[in-house]
Amino acid sequence: MRDADDNRSNTAPGHVAIIMDGNGRWAKARGLPRTAGHKKGVDAVRRTVEAARELGIGTLTIFSFSSENWRRPEEEVSDLMGLLRFYLRSEVAELHRAGVRLRVIGDRTRLSEDINRLIDNAEGLTRDNRVMTLVVALSYGSRLEIVHAARRLAEEVAAGRLAPEAIDEDALSARLYTADIPDPDLIIRTSGEKRISNFLLWQAAYAELVFVDTLWPDFTKRDLEAAIEEFHRRERRFGATTAGSR
Repeated sequence: MRDADDNRSNTAPGHVAIIMDGNGRWAKARGLPRTAGHKKGVDAVRRTVEAARELGIGTLTIFSFSSENWRRPEEEVSDLMGLLRFYLRSEVAELHRAGVRLRVIGDRTRLSEDINRLIDNAEGLTRDNRVMTLVVALSYGSRLEIVHAARRLAEEVAAGRLAPEAIDEDALSARLYTADIPDPDLIIRTSGEKRISNFLLWQAAYAELVFVDTLWPDFTKRDLEAAIEEFHRRERRFGATTAGSR
């Protein structure tokens, strides 16, 4: 049993998702504008992608911009979109060299034409990479994702392409943004906040949640490793029981 536990502790979760929180507080603590925190947050993304690849994580999802974030001040949203452009232009070639596939999920109708073009180019370039998949949740809200999936099911039923009795969990899952992405095993939120903020609500049904106090710009490989160590201390039963449980 000890050997089995040791082997498990050396195995990275297949899919780790991260709610990157704390950029604004990081900047405020240093007397800097929020933009400075977001820029440092991009550095943390770069470090974390590299760390995840080194640790053998198959899929890494980062919550970069929520559907609710559009309500932020126009100047801050503009700065965030500028950082997104910078990342897509400067980092994709390195992701490709490292064998990382890029996927973007979310409501892209609100994104500008040039950003959508950059996303299409990045996804096309990296489509066949197999070392790791980096999923960027952008203009993403889980409730809206589920609504869109339900609407698609309703349209297919109305058109006679789908029988109502054929609607089940698999049918809805197949119409989510994440249809080709495995459900997360571990969800990490930085900055000490303990909520999941409309992130992967359907997909997180059996995910382990780990909340860390580190602000996102300070997040390192060691923080990721510590969260994975906590993950391995959990007993995942997926609704069932084990011999030792009551």
